[in-house]
Amino acid sequence: MGRPLVCMSLTGSTLEEDVKLTRRYEKYIDLVELRVDFLSPEEQLNVRKFPTMVSKPCILTIRREMDGGKFSGSDFSRTTLFARALSFANTDKSKNFAYVDFEDDFNIPSIQDAAQAFGVKIIRSHHNMTGPVSNIREKMATMRKTGYEIPKIAFMPRSLADVETLFREASQIKDFDFILCAMGVEGFPSRVLASLSNSYLTFVSPKEVIEHTKFLGHIDPETLQNLYSFSSITKDTSLYGITAWPSIDSSVVELHNKYFKENNLNSVYIPVISSIVSEALSFADYMGIKGLSIDIPYKEAIMYYLQEQSPELTEIRSCNTIIKRNNKWIGYNTDISGFKKALEEFLGDKKIKRKRVALVGAGGAAKAAAYVLKQMGAKVCVFNRTLEHAKIIAEKYNFNYCQLDASCTPIFKDYSDFIIQTTSIGMNSDGTVSKKNDPLYFYEFTGKEMLFDFVYTPSITPIMKRASLAGCKVCNGLKMLEYQTKMQFDIFTGKNIEKK
Repeated sequence: MGRPLVCMSLTGSTLEEDVKLTRRYEKYIDLVELRVDFLSPEEQLNVRKFPTMVSKPCILTIRREMDGGKFSGSDFSRTTLFARALSFANTDKSKNFAYVDFEDDFNIPSIQDAAQAFGVKIIRSHHNMTGPVSNIREKMATMRKTGYEIPKIAFMPRSLADVETLFREASQIKDFDFILCAMGVEGFPSRVLASLSNSYLTFVSPKEVIEHTKFLGHIDPETLQNLYSFSSITKDTSLYGITAWPSIDSSVVELHNKYFKENNLNSVYIPVISSIVSEALSFADYMGIKGLSIDIPYKEAIMYYLQEQSPELTEIRSCNTIIKRNNKWIGYNTDISGFKKALEEFLGDKKIKRKRVALVGAGGAAKAAAYVLKQMGAKVCVFNRTLEHAKIIAEKYNFNYCQLDASCTPIFKDYSDFIIQTTSIGMNSDGTVSKKNDPLYFYEFTGKEMLFDFVYTPSITPIMKRASLAGCKVCNGLKMLEYQTKMQFDIFTGKNIEKK
């Protein structure tokens, strides 16, 4: 088969709303799915005319609540709706629905026979909203009641291992078209990499719907095509990605895919979100992913799975980049160089040598920062909520350390020439200053401090806002992100590293 089709689900309450969305995204999609169960009762009576209102082929779907839809009426009323929508008054097939989606337990011979007689393809669906589906190939074979249906299985994975199973079982299906989709954030690769599972189509949702609902794992058609180059992904495409939990920042994905496009590389970079880092590596091994960015909370845990590591990893025990070479996972840390370059730009003509620096946090990012600050000759005190973690970093570099709370205020003042904030506190906040969003809520800025915050989303974090209002010079982590990402790209593509 050719590349998977891109199908946009329409969940408006009126047909006109769905028509407008179809027109907006029509250059990115191949067909649309009309979700009749989302239409108002009045609009459901006019479903029959929808195929004549849009320029794309249409799937007719009336999804029950038990299958993740909104239709709550009786089986009889739903059957009547199907019959009304599929009443074949037109012999012109372009004016009919191109597909109809029946669940695997729906069996009304008269409607099914009429659909086949008028060239409407039947999609036979099975949904599991709470867990995976086992024996996918066998299940699909039994779903093809006449041998002509396109079986569709959509499920909610409990882990990334379930998504790996989807790709494994899909590789065994050679003799009929099928549709496979894993939902949720862990199932995201099944949508973007549908060409590697040989799924007949992949589902997308309008950006307007995703922005105002909690459609976890969904993607809009414009992002699918422009960011991930969906239509260009083949078995020859080199795969890279980022693993983290429970979410990732899209800025990293955007930067890597931008670099691939600028260099005309047949490569794509995707989120590989997993609650277990070993499952992310297993998925990467099976899918042939050549390199991964490692983000919170796995920068330290990933060290146990590396067969080789660059010299700086032995020192800081924190890894943010891995590549597969000669069947080995090799680790690097680009946070170090990225932070140093961004910090030097921020400092300008000021020197940090022998200056007193407050290092806030004790995670993987703080380890990279501590390594750089030691190299630059700073006098550092590590502040962290968990004192033992601060102690580990401090003793390694002969720094001081202290509990991060109001009791540390006098010591913090003594180390406040420069403040390096490495925690994720404040990330994705709305900018409102609060104890929850500001790791230094207890500290009053004097205006003399210089603050470097690793967080870059939002561009002005609550702590940056407070410091700036007091007259401090502040900087977010965007430049650091750009520098460390470019270094990752060089590692992924074999530039500036020794060939092995």
